[in-house]
Amino acid sequence: MARDDLFSSTPTSETSAENPGVEKSLRHQPLAARMRPRSLDEYAGQQHILAPGQLLRRAIEADRIQSLIFYGPPGTGKTSLAQIIARQTKSKFERLSGVESNVADMRRVLASAQNRLENTGQPTILFIDEIHRFNKSQQDILLPDVESGVIRLIGATTHNPFFFVNSPLVSRSQIFELRPLTEEDLFNLLQRALRDEERGVGYLKLNADENAIRHLAKMADGDARKCLNALEIAALTTNPGADGVIHIDLAVAEQSIQKKAIVYDGDGDAHYDTISAFIKSMRGSDPDAALYWLAKMIHAGEDPRFITRRIVICAAEDVGLADPMALVLANAAHQAAEFIGWPEARIPIAEATIYIATANKSNSAYKAIDAALEDVRSGRTLAVPEHLRDGSYKGAQRLGHGVGYQYAHDGKDHFVAQDYLGAAKRYYEPTEQGVEKKIKERLDNWRKQTRATSEPK
Repeated sequence: MARDDLFSSTPTSETSAENPGVEKSLRHQPLAARMRPRSLDEYAGQQHILAPGQLLRRAIEADRIQSLIFYGPPGTGKTSLAQIIARQTKSKFERLSGVESNVADMRRVLASAQNRLENTGQPTILFIDEIHRFNKSQQDILLPDVESGVIRLIGATTHNPFFFVNSPLVSRSQIFELRPLTEEDLFNLLQRALRDEERGVGYLKLNADENAIRHLAKMADGDARKCLNALEIAALTTNPGADGVIHIDLAVAEQSIQKKAIVYDGDGDAHYDTISAFIKSMRGSDPDAALYWLAKMIHAGEDPRFITRRIVICAAEDVGLADPMALVLANAAHQAAEFIGWPEARIPIAEATIYIATANKSNSAYKAIDAALEDVRSGRTLAVPEHLRDGSYKGAQRLGHGVGYQYAHDGKDHFVAQDYLGAAKRYYEPTEQGVEKKIKERLDNWRKQTRATSEPK
């Protein structure tokens, strides 16, 4: 069998005039809606919370679900998971939207849930999409019924709930972060859609190249909805060949998801080689090279958090105290990228990249902590000097703890020369680069005073 045949979806004899594939009731729905998982076994991704033995899966299977908030980017399965939970727990599924619904809608659903629970005993799961869009008073309306168990709330948001959802509601809910689907998750999902004759595109005479399907999975940025809809566009807009078969090759896939393939494997050599070149370009003070490697990663659909984590590390390791603002800016870029996502995240990430590439460099902090760690690992553990030990409790002075300690702010320039280590050891050696030059001057003066007090008279 040819490799591409793995992705063929030639219909059976039943899939023709008598059974034209997708049921009429489903035909008007996009592929992503038709392929919504119906059970946990069909659900793609999120194994960190749904793998056998994980907390959320155990709670679902034992029907011990309380109120939940699902937090994650679009297309990660928040709505689908809520529907699965409702089906698994035999609950009535009610859905509201933080964009469209109002207080009257909320009161209607809550009243129905109360009646249903009293008359039939059936619980209600109230799913609120984009719950962060509700204002404080709207969210507060939910509190009594969440507290009493009239409803089991499942909120979905793309924003951090600790910042965008009221604290009382957060405190009554379990928070689960849904992560972007991996390329392999999406690849398997596409394969299932290609085979499925009832809900997928398996009713079509279709042949898809593996590299085309992998490209869709890679370029979807972890978004299952985007991935499946791109496959449907490819299938429905490509004319059949002379043999009557629709052939989806890489060129068709690129057009369908509107991104060209470039040489960049998400977990292979090109992935690590590119990030390595990016870091080394910043370390080497070449902003132009750093921007090129950054652009390559952006175009390839790299996770922005992967990039910004490396920028934060570079700011601390390679710029360090020569320019402390580099770490501040790097961390701000990391938070901004997580908050806004692509494509706008490219701007704060580029700003941090340029700043770090053009900053003064020093790796003194990196070398200092590694030297101290090496001493600790080597077994040279020092006891805390008596005068530095906790002297706040009754009886501490009888043990000599805290006796002789001098409060630094009582000294001239808020400095008192005293022993803080119990050994003559230096870990931090400042350079004369940028801001660190002034740090070196202060530290040399303090060390000189400390040596003077320790020398025998």
